[in-house]
Amino acid sequence: PPPPPPPPPPFFFHAQPGIPDSSTSRGLGDVYKRQVIMSQIFLIGSCEPFSGKSALVLGISKKLLEQGKKIRVGKPLATCIELTNLPSMTYEGLIDDDVKFIGTTLNLAEENLIPSVGLLDNISAEKRITNKDLSPGKGFEQIEALVNDDFDGLNILEAAGSLNEGMIYGLSLPQLAKHLNAKVLIVNLWEDSKSVDALLDAKKQLGDHFAGAILNAVVPEQVEKIKNKIIPSLQEMNIKVFGVMPKSPLLRSVTVGELIRRLDAKVICCPEKEQLLVETLSIGAMGVNSAMEFFRRRRNMAVVTGAERTDIQLAALEASTQCLILTGLGEPLLQLIHRAEELEVPILKVDLDTLASVEIIEQAFGHVRIHESIKASYAVQLVQEHVNLKNILETIDFPCNFSDKC
Repeated sequence: PPPPPPPPPPFFFHAQPGIPDSSTSRGLGDVYKRQVIMSQIFLIGSCEPFSGKSALVLGISKKLLEQGKKIRVGKPLATCIELTNLPSMTYEGLIDDDVKFIGTTLNLAEENLIPSVGLLDNISAEKRITNKDLSPGKGFEQIEALVNDDFDGLNILEAAGSLNEGMIYGLSLPQLAKHLNAKVLIVNLWEDSKSVDALLDAKKQLGDHFAGAILNAVVPEQVEKIKNKIIPSLQEMNIKVFGVMPKSPLLRSVTVGELIRRLDAKVICCPEKEQLLVETLSIGAMGVNSAMEFFRRRRNMAVVTGAERTDIQLAALEASTQCLILTGLGEPLLQLIHRAEELEVPILKVDLDTLASVEIIEQAFGHVRIHESIKASYAVQLVQEHVNLKNILETIDFPCNFSDKC
C-alpha cells in the first residue's frame, strides 16, 4: 500500500495584508509585502503674514490629540522676532517660539517638536545672498527624513508668512510642497471678493499640492453670504473651502507689554499688568462729555491722549480701559496715578506725539503672535466650530474616524 500522507503542519502561513509587489508577482501564489508605516506631512501656509496659521495648527492639533491621533508640529523656517536681533545663531535644534507655545499648550513631548532648518533674519539672508547659496542646507535632510520614519501620525508644518517668503533659504511654501510631496492648506485673510486673487495665485503656484483653503477674519455679518454665494463658486473653480472663521477682536488684540515694547514707553504705574489685552484704540482729543459717551461704547481700550488732558484721562479710567498712553510734555498728576492704581490700569508715558503713537499701535493689532492662554483657548474653539477637519483629513488621505465636521 502507498505510504500514508505526511501530517499537516502545525500552523499555516498567512500573507500579511499590504501592497502587492508587481515586479516579482507569482500569480495566485503572490506573497504580499508588509505595508510599511510612513509618516505623513501636512503643510499650512498663507498668502500674507499673520493670517492665522498658528491658530489653525493649534486647533487642528488639539482635535487630533483628542481623537487619539499622534502629531508632530514644526516650522521649517523660524520667524521668531525675539531671536532676530542676536548677532549670531546656531540653527541646530532651533525651535520656533510659536512651536514651543503650541507644544506647551498641548503638552507635547519635546521629541514631537520639529526643529527649524533656519531663521528668517537679515544676517543670514545677507550671508546667503553674498554666497549665492539658495539651497535649504543640510538641516533640511532632517525634515525630509520625517516622511520615511516610523512615526504613525501626522507631521504638521507651518510655512513662512507668504508664498514667496523663504525663497532665499530654499524654504518657500511651493518649494517645501514639492520637495516633501505634501498637501497644502492655505489660510487666507478675507476682506472682500478681491481676496480670491490670492487664492487663485496660490492654487496656480502649488498645483496638485494645493488641498484647499480656510477663509479667516471674515466680518461676522458676511459669513452666511460667503457660505451661500462665494464658496459654491469657488468649489466650481476647484478651490475647496473647509471653513469660514469670523473676525475676532480677541485674536487681533495686543498685550500692554507689547505696546510698551513697541512704543518704548515708560511705565508710570501697574507694571505687573502688562498681560492685559487691548482690543480697541481710542484717541482722547475731544471734550470730556463727548469722550465719556464715546468711551462707554468701547471695550478693552488703549486710550491715547495728551499728558495735559487730565479730564480725559480720568474719564477713561471710569470706562473699559486697559491702559492709558500719555503723549507730549508734562507728567500725570498724582491724583490720576492714585486712581489708576486703585483700578489697576497701567499708565504709559511716551516721547512720541499722539499721531505717531496711534500709527504704531494700529500696526500692532492683528500682527502679534498667539502666545497667551486665553487666545489659545479661543483659537481652538474657533477652529472646532468653524472648520471641517473631517473633510481636510479626507482630502489629504489621513485616516480619521470623525463622525461630523468636528
